[in-house]
Amino acid sequence: MEKYDPRINAYIEKSADFAKPVLNHIRNLVHQASPEILETVKWGFPHFDSKGTLCSMASFKEHCAFGFWKSALLTDPLKILQKEVSNAMGQFGRIKSIADLPEDAVLISYIREAIVLNEKGIKVSKSTAQTKAVIETPDYFTEVLNHNPIAKAHFENFSNSHRKEYIEWFEEAKTDETRNKRIATAIEWITEGKGKNWKYERTR
Repeated sequence: MEKYDPRINAYIEKSADFAKPVLNHIRNLVHQASPEILETVKWGFPHFDSKGTLCSMASFKEHCAFGFWKSALLTDPLKILQKEVSNAMGQFGRIKSIADLPEDAVLISYIREAIVLNEKGIKVSKSTAQTKAVIETPDYFTEVLNHNPIAKAHFENFSNSHRKEYIEWFEEAKTDETRNKRIATAIEWITEGKGKNWKYERTR
């Protein structure tokens, strides 16, 4: 991994015009929080690491998202983490401009707390709810869902057939790049409570 990953430059460049300043702003704040933070791309969107994953950001057609990997462990003294948001991944809802983000100093303080959690090796306990699923979820997708609690809740409440449709879609991908793109799309749909074939279901 690199401090500035060229793949993230490309990701931002390909994003919608409204998203570019938002993504660049988040990226700058992350590096202001610590010069040790490294960048990478996982599951098709930018992640930031420091002795483990810290946070990630993503852009969609009409909004951006930003979230902490261990959001459940952050103290959240200002109560700004929307841990029960139902319409977006991450913990800050649908971000459409820099004004939708917390103040710079506040966000930096939260990023630094996330760094400390990683430095201390503190981990989020695994949900026992996963044992209820009849369809086995691949580890790579379980890890993504653990970072997106709303999507995870929706996915666990899906019928076995709905879960199977997504998992088979991932497994049928010929390359990692294709699979990662499908996962990124799936997270957006699942966060909104949509099954894999929601476009067809809506017309029935």
